[in-house]
Amino acid sequence: MSTQLPDEVQVTSHGAVRIITLNRGEHRNAVNAKMHHGLTEVWRQVAADPDARAVVLTGVGSNFCAGGDFEFMQESQDPHGRWRVMEEGRQIITEMLRFPLPVVAAVNGPAVGLGCSLAVLCDIVLIADSAHLADPHVLVGLVAGDGGAAMWPAHTSMLRAKEFLLTGDRICAPDAVSMGLANHVVPDAELQDRAMALAQRLAQVPARAVQDTKRALNMHLEQAITGPMNFAIAAERYSMADAPHVAFVEAQAARRAERAQVRET
Repeated sequence: MSTQLPDEVQVTSHGAVRIITLNRGEHRNAVNAKMHHGLTEVWRQVAADPDARAVVLTGVGSNFCAGGDFEFMQESQDPHGRWRVMEEGRQIITEMLRFPLPVVAAVNGPAVGLGCSLAVLCDIVLIADSAHLADPHVLVGLVAGDGGAAMWPAHTSMLRAKEFLLTGDRICAPDAVSMGLANHVVPDAELQDRAMALAQRLAQVPARAVQDTKRALNMHLEQAITGPMNFAIAAERYSMADAPHVAFVEAQAARRAERAQVRET
């Protein structure tokens, strides 16, 4: 029996295409605990759907995914929560790499942190011309463990990966394509239609041919990233208890408390 997915991760059907939508539009589709856990479950559920042949991954509204939200970051201050979060992060990466169906990312807005990792883990990435990628883990005192440090060097040069992972700078849509982190820049208004058309095209390719070709290609990725991913996830878990990240979380908590007090007065 499949686990009920949370509202934060929605799956809709369009013929043989399944659209997985990150659904926290009022929070820029930032990842909370429910969405994070849902992302560990959704891939197996869709893979078990006998009528599914391709997937589009996107975000509701004008954002793809803003990374982890503040309440989710606060869980890192609890040792047990820290362990669970990072093991789920490892599971998300593994599930996406082993997911048999072709996945088209429709990056409809900012894809930040884990959101950037989700996009880059897809098979074909279409990015809206107003969107950008960024992995700012280091700016909040964290190791870029859940995808960036492991995955980016498989798609772009080591020098480019180091530049943007060590600075946390944004990567605009054209640069994402030129670096190899996305396939095509698409006008905002055309993105969803173009992603759906591509997914429908992939869904019409003979299933065994497309799925086993994807498996063979992803074996390269799995072999390349296993060592770096294991180290990076462990290192990120430890960095959650380091003074810079703790200070960031405490500063964010103080700002939120101040804003709440102002609203009450």
